[in-house]
Amino acid sequence: MALNTPHGLYFEDFTVGDKATSPSRTITEADIVWFAALSGDYNEIHTSETVAQQGMFKRRIAHGLLGLSIASGLAFQMGFLIGTVEAFRSLEWEFTAPIFIGDTIHLEAEVVETKAFPRLGNGKVTFKVTVKKQDGSVVQRGTWTILVKSRPATSA
Repeated sequence: MALNTPHGLYFEDFTVGDKATSPSRTITEADIVWFAALSGDYNEIHTSETVAQQGMFKRRIAHGLLGLSIASGLAFQMGFLIGTVEAFRSLEWEFTAPIFIGDTIHLEAEVVETKAFPRLGNGKVTFKVTVKKQDGSVVQRGTWTILVKSRPATSA
């Protein structure tokens, strides 16, 4: 079953190998300013052009966790989690390259494991997730494990 769907998928709808690509989103200066205010992370590599010019990237970069947060939102916008996700259980994550103001990112997800929990009425779905920017380069990657509702039993 394709992951690009306008409504939530149940655990039973996921198959190892399913893939999906999210819509894209351009990172703005406002995103960085708002994230700094929300998180309290005012590290000057994000908030000061003068300081950032002296650093390894030579200009301001987005917070790594801002990129991860936006990736989470892009995944939700694909629709397959709407109304069926029960919990975000875990992640393993790498920040592989900077995201700059003006970069446009998208998420690619692939189902790599499923495990049913019938007693709980759900199952675990593990995704290999890659965040790429407009030139196709990978800026973040890892795995996300999510609990998804099982399909409701039908009464006979």
